[in-house]
Amino acid sequence: MPKQVDYESRRRRIAEAVCLLADEHGPEGVTMRDVATRAEVSLGAVQRCFRNKEEMLLFAVDHVGERITERVRARLSSSPAQSAATALGHAATEIALLRRQHRAEARVWLAFVAQAAVSEPLAAKLRISYAALHGLLGRLITEAGESGPADDDAATLDPQREARALLALADGLTSHVLIGHLTTEEAEDALHAHLVRLWERLPTSRPGEAVSEGV
Repeated sequence: MPKQVDYESRRRRIAEAVCLLADEHGPEGVTMRDVATRAEVSLGAVQRCFRNKEEMLLFAVDHVGERITERVRARLSSSPAQSAATALGHAATEIALLRRQHRAEARVWLAFVAQAAVSEPLAAKLRISYAALHGLLGRLITEAGESGPADDDAATLDPQREARALLALADGLTSHVLIGHLTTEEAEDALHAHLVRLWERLPTSRPGEAVSEGV
C-alpha cells in the first residue's frame, strides 16, 4: 500500500523550519530549498504543501500566532479558579514574549511584522492574529469589570480601548527588550505598573492582585 502522508503535520514541520530560518536571515532570506533542507524533506514535498514562498510564509505566521494564543489559553485554563485580575496578568505576560525561552519566537514575530509593512497578504494575516489577542484581552478586562460592585469610573471604562492599549504596550515591550533598550526586568516592571493603574480603575476590592499574581 502507498505510504500515507500526514500533510498537516508536515506543514507544521515546514513552518518550524521557516521560523528557524527567518530568525537567522529574516523572512526575505527564506527560500523553499533551504526550508526543505532544514525540515529534512524534499523540495518537492515542500512544493506539494505550499504553491510558493508567500503561501509558506503566511502559514508560518499563522503557526506562530496560534502558538502564542494557545499558550495564553493554556496558562488561563491551568488555573480555572484564578481571579480575572490574575488571568489578565498571565495573558499580558505571555503576549509580551518577555521570557528568555521565548526570545527566538519574539525575534521571528517581529521579523514578520517588519516584512508585513511591505506585504499586504502578510499584514492581513497578522491583523487576524492581533484581533484574536485583542479580543481575548478585551474579554478578560470586561470580566474583571463585572467582578466587583458598580462604580462610576468602571462604567466609563471602555474594555476594548483598554485592550488595545495593553496589547500595544505588550507588543512594544517585546521590541524594546530585543534591541536592548530595556532589560526583561524593566519591561516586566513597566507591564506591572500599567496593570496596577488599570486594575485601580476597575471595581475590585484588591487592586494589587492583578500584578502580584499575574506578572
